[in-house]
Parts: sequence; structure tokens; C-alpha cells
Amino acid sequence: MKGSKTVSLTSGNVWKCLLLYSLPLFGSAIVQQLYSLVDLLVVGNFATDGALAVDAVGNATIIINVLLAFALGANGGCSVIIAKHFGAGNNKKVRETFNTALISFSVLCVFIMVVGFGFGSLFVKAIGAHGSYFDDCLTYLYIYVGSLPFVFLYNLGCGVCSALGDSKTPFIFLVISSVLNVGLDVLFVWVFHLDVAGAAWATFISQAISCVLTAFVLVRKLKAVRTEEKPKIFDKNILKDLTVTSIPIILQQSFVSVGNFFVGKRINSLGEDATTGFTTAFKVVCVANMGVVSMTNGLSNFCSQNKAAGEYGRIKKGYLAVLLYALATSVLFLTLFVSLPEPLTKVFIQKDKLTDDALKYSVQFMTVVSSFLPVVCIKIVSDGAVRGCGGNLGFTVSTFTDLILRVILVYVLTGAGWGFKGVSWAWAIGWSISMFIAIGFWLFTVKRFPKPAAAGNVNVTEGNVEASAKISEAAATDPEVQTNLTTGETAAENSAMQPDLPQNDTQAI
Repeated sequence: MKGSKTVSLTSGNVWKCLLLYSLPLFGSAIVQQLYSLVDLLVVGNFATDGALAVDAVGNATIIINVLLAFALGANGGCSVIIAKHFGAGNNKKVRETFNTALISFSVLCVFIMVVGFGFGSLFVKAIGAHGSYFDDCLTYLYIYVGSLPFVFLYNLGCGVCSALGDSKTPFIFLVISSVLNVGLDVLFVWVFHLDVAGAAWATFISQAISCVLTAFVLVRKLKAVRTEEKPKIFDKNILKDLTVTSIPIILQQSFVSVGNFFVGKRINSLGEDATTGFTTAFKVVCVANMGVVSMTNGLSNFCSQNKAAGEYGRIKKGYLAVLLYALATSVLFLTLFVSLPEPLTKVFIQKDKLTDDALKYSVQFMTVVSSFLPVVCIKIVSDGAVRGCGGNLGFTVSTFTDLILRVILVYVLTGAGWGFKGVSWAWAIGWSISMFIAIGFWLFTVKRFPKPAAAGNVNVTEGNVEASAKISEAAATDPEVQTNLTTGETAAENSAMQPDLPQNDTQAI
């Protein structure tokens, strides 16, 4: 198809190949996190009460992410189905899948908006938001729910672009959206003094503009997908495929979001200072993790393609390459966070509004949790390699174990007299245990690789048509292979239009 790019990762130098392929994904993750931090900086420093504004936005974001789990899961399912038909050269099905997804997404969006507007107040009460910032939290939630049509269409567009082999366009739109959001944040919060509502409207407008740009590019791309027969506007069988493919992703995203909801509820019960300290430090630490996640998404695609081509030796080299890249990044962030936890916290909240306890909690969480960044780095990379090799069960077990442990430990340790310190160590312990589980699944996966002679002597070189055909055939006929070819890449891109806390990335937190 003209105007589309496909990427083969089965030839060339492994280290260079993975580095270049992961750069757009890495850029997307870093831009998203920097935008999130600048957003926090503006609200924390220029709102009337910066600390309470941070608490309001943080709690609203946790609720929003529960609602967004459906959008992200549906988008992931759509990407998988479109990529499958595109890989098989069935352009008619590509167009029909998009048409069906657009209609079903619209219905789903309306349903989620009704839930958001109808039960928003109950959600804010359920998470334990304090009265001092309850109204601001509800305002942010309602404005964001109103922007959901733009969020849905943007994510759908990015997912389609990714499925058709274009990872640069979503990155460009993310940069545009981030710059717009930061500029509007400053205008609405600092100049117009709209505080939390201003931050919400800045997000609303930047998402709307990004949505329009995405729709424009998407129309052009779909026009290039030429079909002899007129595609159907809606297909029940495709809707069934979309539902079956999306449900596991929705459940995974929902599970993570609901888990974070209960963690947020427990932290709120420790007081406003605990909420402020956690929200600030959590955002900073997530910058390091999202960088690792982006590289791992590239590794998942790398493993999927090379497994289809029978290049198992390249998979092992790719795992080692990404692991070393990610560990180097983690150590750099660890050094920064452990050395400067107090200055980093003070950057984001007005000095006269930052209490001693809030500062203490932020420093404590940042210091303890960032010390375990290399640990979670190993877990994330191992999970990504296992997922890319078709081990979705291993990836799911490792991810859910981590989350369940952290949720339980937050309640147990804080209730056992540890106080806020229990929150920090819940993260550290959960990461450590899940790391060993992830390594175990990776070693099990490697053990099942065919011996060199049995793997088939598929000599894949650049431009080798037979190898490319083999990969396409595997992707078209094996849903598991196709899922892994697309899920990793879309994961980082789908997080682009989510609220500030990157909880929805199952590996990130």
C-alpha cells in the first residue's frame, strides 16, 4: 500500500536495529511524561493552592483511567484486527474493520460518558477525596469526560496508523498535543487563574485539536487502502472479532486501573500531605519507567517477527541488547532521583504551599522506589520478551502478581504501623517478587526454543521476499503472533492521550 511503511526486524545488526526502531516509541513515552510533569508544575505552582490542586488532578486522573480502560482496550483490539487483515493483503476487510470500529467506538464512548457524568460524584466520594479539593476534583473529572469523543477518535486513529506500519505520525501528533497543552495550561492557570478547571480545559482543547489532525491523516491513509468492492459500513462478524480480541486487553487495563483506584483510596486515608507527596513523587518515578517500557515495546515486536522467521538466536541477542540499554537508563534515573529528591519535589509545588510532611513523603517514596528501578527494569524487559514470543500467560501472571501484591501490601503495611513508608515498600517488594516471576517465564520460554537445526535454516536478509512472506503468513493465520506484532507498539502510543498518571500501562507502575 502506498504511503504505508512496514518494518522488518529480522535482518541487520540486532543492537542497531532495536535502537533505531525503538526511538519513536521512546520519544513518545518521554514526551508524554515530560508533558505530564510540566502540567503538574504549572498546576502546582500557579494554582491558588498548588498542593490541593495537585491532589485534585491526581485523584480525578485515577478515576478517569478506570473509564479509559475500555477505550484503550477497544483500540488495542481494533489495531490487532486491522493489522491482521493488512498483513494478509485484504484491504476490504481493513476498511470494514475501521468502519465497524468507528460505529461501535461511538456507542461505547456515549455509554462511558453517561457513566462518567451520572456517577462522577459517587466515584470521587468512593476514592476518599477530601472536602478541601472535592469540588475541584469533580470539575476536572467532568470536563475530561466531556472530551472523551476526541480521546476515542485520537486513539483509534493512532491505532490504525500503527497497524499499517506508521509509528511516526502518532509521535508527531503527540508532540503537537503536548506543546499545545503546556501552552494552554500556562494561559488558563497562570494568566486567567482558572486553576484546576483551567488545566482540564487545556487538556480538552489540545485533545480536540490532535483529534482533528488525526482524523485528517486517517482519511488520507484509508483512501490509499484501495478496494475493488465497496466495503460494508458495519459487519457483525467483525464486531464479534473486535469484541473477542478487545476483552482481554480491557480486562487487563481495567484490573490495573481498579487496583490503582484502591491504592489511591488508601493513600487518601493517610491525609492530604500523603496524597500530595505520593502524586508528585509517583509522576517523577514514572518518567524512568516509561522510557524502559517504550524500549520493551520495540523488543516485543522484534521477538514476534523473529519468532515467525525462525530466528531464535536473534531473539536472545535482542533481549540482551534491550536489557542493557534499559539498565543503563534506569541507573541514570536512579542516580538523579536519589541525589535530588527534595529539589525535584520543590520544583512542582509552591514553596509556601508545600508542607514539611508532604515534602518528607515525596522524598521517601522517590528515594525508596527509585532504588529499585533496575529491578523493575529487568521485570519489564523480561515481560516484553515473553509477550513477544507468544507467552501472554506469563506476561499476564507477572503483571497481575505485581499489581495484586502492591495493592495488598499498601493496605497491610500502612495498617501495621508503617504509615506512608508502607506505600513505598509495597512498590519495592511487589517489583522484586514479580521480577523473579518474569525471569522464570523468560527462561522457560528460551528453553522451548527449537534447537538451531530444528528451527529451520531460514536465512533472512534485507529484501528477502520469502522471509517477509513467511512473517506475513504467520501474522495473518496466527492471532497470537499478530497480537504480539501490534500490542507492544500500540501500548506506548495509546498512552499518549491518557491523563497525567500513566497507570494504564500495565508494565509502567
